[in-house]
Amino acid sequence: MSRKARHFALRLGAGMLAACAVIAATSPSWCGTAPRHKVGLGNVLTTKDGGQIYGFDIDQNGNDGVLASAGNGVSVETFDETSGKIVKYFATKDSAKNSYSVDGIFTGDAGLITHYIVPHGQIYARRVYDVMSPVTANKFTGVWTPPVKDIDIELSAENQTAPTSVVYAIELKNQDAPDLIVSNIARNTVSKLIRLDANLFSLGNGPQLGLYAAANVAVMAESPDYGAVGGDAPINFLFDLTSGKSTQFNGYNNGPVHAGYVNGLATDPTNGVTATDTELNAQVEFYDMATRTGLAAVQLPCTSDADQLYSGGPIAVDPVNKLFLVTETYNACNNGTGSVIVVFDESGKYVETISGFDFPIDSVISPPPALNPNRRMGWAFGGPGGRVSQLQQFFY
Repeated sequence: MSRKARHFALRLGAGMLAACAVIAATSPSWCGTAPRHKVGLGNVLTTKDGGQIYGFDIDQNGNDGVLASAGNGVSVETFDETSGKIVKYFATKDSAKNSYSVDGIFTGDAGLITHYIVPHGQIYARRVYDVMSPVTANKFTGVWTPPVKDIDIELSAENQTAPTSVVYAIELKNQDAPDLIVSNIARNTVSKLIRLDANLFSLGNGPQLGLYAAANVAVMAESPDYGAVGGDAPINFLFDLTSGKSTQFNGYNNGPVHAGYVNGLATDPTNGVTATDTELNAQVEFYDMATRTGLAAVQLPCTSDADQLYSGGPIAVDPVNKLFLVTETYNACNNGTGSVIVVFDESGKYVETISGFDFPIDSVISPPPALNPNRRMGWAFGGPGGRVSQLQQFFY
């Protein structure tokens, strides 16, 4: 999505408390805010075949991860969360006819991988959904069968606790009609197909997806007018995953040109607290989905509410420590140089900034960081220099 360079502003005169919050973004030890845990970068993982990574995830309760790679060839690769070493390299096929992408790891260490297969004499791929249950099997153990033919999974809600997971997909041979599919991935069962309004949930509206698992509710946010400058407020939706019925309420729409697209969303599956970030105003918004109310809208460090260039991207949630990790491709506190992850608690209070990343900007839309909350460790897409064949380990 488009980004326009604008001025770099640092607001002064807001008092010592505000100054502390800003300076702490690049110097967490200032004002006595030094974290009591390890913070910073760790190992770098490089794909075995040197190919670009197309999706990855890690087991939140183990030490295994999985990624898909495509370059001179294609492969699926499992790796060790601690060391970043490749454990198994498999599913190598003719790259002219095959490719893979990782949709996610779900409850029970069940990995879902899309296999794109181009039939002989054709140019469009058909999709087979392979399953690794568990990922530690280091191979495909079965398949997942969607309830509609010829779908393409675009989003999956992070969920490694509840049996039921939810994905957002489009029907490729039905004018890209959007659906929510509720499923137990490991057992290859589908409990609900929710057909969405294409006027609200087309890819052009920039939908985002989360899961409030404790209430059996999917959380979605989208821009009703394609992220237009000065446009309407983003809309937050809640879908009951049993009945399929939805409720909605407007999100924050702050700034002189309003919010624009919702760039990222993550939901705490235990209590429904949700964080989003928006394209035009460099803000992060916090909502209580249990009460359908807004909690706070805060600026990313060193930004103003017109700083589109410094707006956040994909978001990850840590439901154990009650944190949201917001990616920022251009570090506002360093004149746009380098990338960072900014950590907030669930009330919207700034916690810390992890610097030193180089998030890719000229590649497929990046997935959010993958976290292991019990170890306060994660992996993010893109290595030094923005290399798309690498993942970067970090601690928070």
